[in-house]
Amino acid sequence: MSIFSSQSVITEHISEADLRAYFVGFDFGKYRYDDLTKVLMKAVVDFAFGFHAGILEKYTDEILKEAAQSIYNIKDFSEVKWIYVDNNSSLSDEDLKNEKKYLKRGEFGELILHVLLRDFINTIPLLSKIYFKDTDGVTVHGFDSVHIGKNAFGTGDSLYFGETKFYARANDKAGEAGVKDLIDDVKEHFKRDFLKREFSLIGKKKYAYLPLDDYEDKNTIESYENFIKQKKYWYQKISDAEKGTITLDSFLNSVTIPLLCTYESALLTKYNDTNNPDFLREYNEQIKDLQTIFKNNLKLIEVELGEPIRTNLNIVLLLFPIPNKKELVKLLHEKLYHRANL
Repeated sequence: MSIFSSQSVITEHISEADLRAYFVGFDFGKYRYDDLTKVLMKAVVDFAFGFHAGILEKYTDEILKEAAQSIYNIKDFSEVKWIYVDNNSSLSDEDLKNEKKYLKRGEFGELILHVLLRDFINTIPLLSKIYFKDTDGVTVHGFDSVHIGKNAFGTGDSLYFGETKFYARANDKAGEAGVKDLIDDVKEHFKRDFLKREFSLIGKKKYAYLPLDDYEDKNTIESYENFIKQKKYWYQKISDAEKGTITLDSFLNSVTIPLLCTYESALLTKYNDTNNPDFLREYNEQIKDLQTIFKNNLKLIEVELGEPIRTNLNIVLLLFPIPNKKELVKLLHEKLYHRANL
């Protein structure tokens, strides 16, 4: 079921167990930035609050304002808004490599991943980092998303630990840089010590949800009750993995890892019609080239005794080229900041 109706704007051109590729088209030759931004804005409440306050499929302007404000209460987003909107600039490659690397969150890569997971893979958010970062100032987890849903094959339930990159490069190598850096995330985040810390942080939020007895929306209470059951199951699994009552190996068998690279691509400035056969041919070539780069780099990760074998993880690579990162991020901040200050 589509939550944000993003399929009317975002095309999922490739849908495979280990690869999904997306693009947004044009209207009379103009890239559909406005339409894409509207879809992403629809997801702001869901992204910011998750299911911690219940299921908020229908909400007032006041709730949307609260969600926007909660995002700007986080330093990452407020500083990036200043860079892209107030200063009409953007984060440089050096910024991201050095002391300003943390600001990548304010560029909405996590929001884009949230929409793709919700609408195209039909997951539901287990935790919202924004919700807890706003309320207690403590990062809940190191992953860019923690969702639950069916696995990539549709054969069983899965916990989703997602990571994102959102890149622009002057040499049109943004996609290549992004997929290579996603490999670094796999190296760093899927190690025993990191995972154990994450399990502990996630576990501390076990009761941070609206009690079923306090749930008032009769139209969605059945869905929320089902979510509470799923939540209980996954928190128990996470607790078992942390305590060692189940092996980390068996736990990771039920984890899916969506890795999203949203990247600036010259293809979407070279063409202004995504139905053009030449565009589709070059797009397919680009996607397959990036998948090959990703797989080749994944193979280079050394196997360490007692550590997860990263090449065996249930990874789904998501690729989403756009024509201009600065334009999209600036537009999103303008609209979100306006909502926060209505």
